[in-house]
Amino acid sequence: MSSVIAVGGGAAGMMAAVAAGRRGHRVTLLEKNEKLGKKIYITGKGRCNFTNACDVEQLFGAVVSNPKFLYSAIYGFDNSMTMEFFREMGMPWKVERGNRVFPVSDHSSDVTKALERAMDQAGVKVLLQTEAKDIRTHGEQVVGVEVKRRGPGGERHREHTEVLPADAVIVATGGISYPTTGSTGDGYGWAKRLGHGLVDTRPALVPMVALEDYIPAMQGLSLRNVTLRIRDQRGRELYREFGEMLFTHFGVSGPLVLTASSLVGKKLAAEGTLAASIDLKPALEEKQLQERLLREFSKAPNRHFGNVLREVLPAKMVPVAAELSHIPEHQPVREITREQRNDLVKLLKGFPFTLCGLRGFSEAIITQGGVTVKEVNPSTMESKKLPGLYFAGEVLDLDAVTGGYNLQIAWSTGVLAGRSAAENHEL
Repeated sequence: MSSVIAVGGGAAGMMAAVAAGRRGHRVTLLEKNEKLGKKIYITGKGRCNFTNACDVEQLFGAVVSNPKFLYSAIYGFDNSMTMEFFREMGMPWKVERGNRVFPVSDHSSDVTKALERAMDQAGVKVLLQTEAKDIRTHGEQVVGVEVKRRGPGGERHREHTEVLPADAVIVATGGISYPTTGSTGDGYGWAKRLGHGLVDTRPALVPMVALEDYIPAMQGLSLRNVTLRIRDQRGRELYREFGEMLFTHFGVSGPLVLTASSLVGKKLAAEGTLAASIDLKPALEEKQLQERLLREFSKAPNRHFGNVLREVLPAKMVPVAAELSHIPEHQPVREITREQRNDLVKLLKGFPFTLCGLRGFSEAIITQGGVTVKEVNPSTMESKKLPGLYFAGEVLDLDAVTGGYNLQIAWSTGVLAGRSAAENHEL
């Protein structure tokens, strides 16, 4: 029986601990917080979209960084296996729009409780308020983890340091998004010290900052059934998607924007600004929109433009649309020229603004970048640099769009790392 230590009590770490423990090995899970799964608790606004019920092939299409690296992990433990795992652990689930899978209770705590039950059944020893400080090696082999432990009740004055021996160590410390949950990038430092390269990290699935002053004027406005387009400085389309978004005091957010941030974040960092536009009426062609405006105008030709525009747009957008179309709100619609109407149609089909940055890690759902997958064996999650060292989850340069895909990466890589650590280090 070998000794396996999983560092990090999040999704990947807990699943890795279960997988190793089920193979009869001594498994210890280290978590520096006072409870497990802090980030899970806030996932999906507290409901936890823990996977996606799509065809397994579609999972790879949702992965932004290094999808091919995940073949072994996902086919070894795919989304259907994830759903069955939680069902077996006493957590019923339901499938909602976009094949998103949630606990029936709508409580993310049920996900953590299911994992805790699984660890208990697998004989995993859980050490809370135990902070991993470093990974110890001897020659070219992992031999343990240096930890700092607090006294009973988390008493800091009774802290002490010790080394826990291990035949294999699984690093599942997450990224640096939502640092208040304990994701402070510890794993990156250990990996670098042990010879691993790092891909530059950036916030992902995060709101974006807009340049124009008129964007904050619409703060709080949510748009549904619109199409967001983003282009680079050469005019090449980087992103186009239909869905929901919202305006904020700093720029834009919502599902469309969060997904876009993962896909265009690198380009935005390189170029400084990107041109964005919103098709506010994607169901209508320009000619159809012209005809609708003419109908609205003809109903009451003496009505002011601003009042008529409220039949077409949300109230918060009206002053902004009037300003950008150069049509005064008080102008009677009978006085609007064909040229003005054409400009208005172009505005409604391509409401413009400029993206100039991403919000920070404190608002990001995930981290993009991390330990390079080139130096990790995709069939085992073991380091190619140091035998006995494994990685799982967000600490790796792996990320996906929203919809439960990022947690599926955590489950799949966690299971593979746990299984491999147990199988490769049997004594």
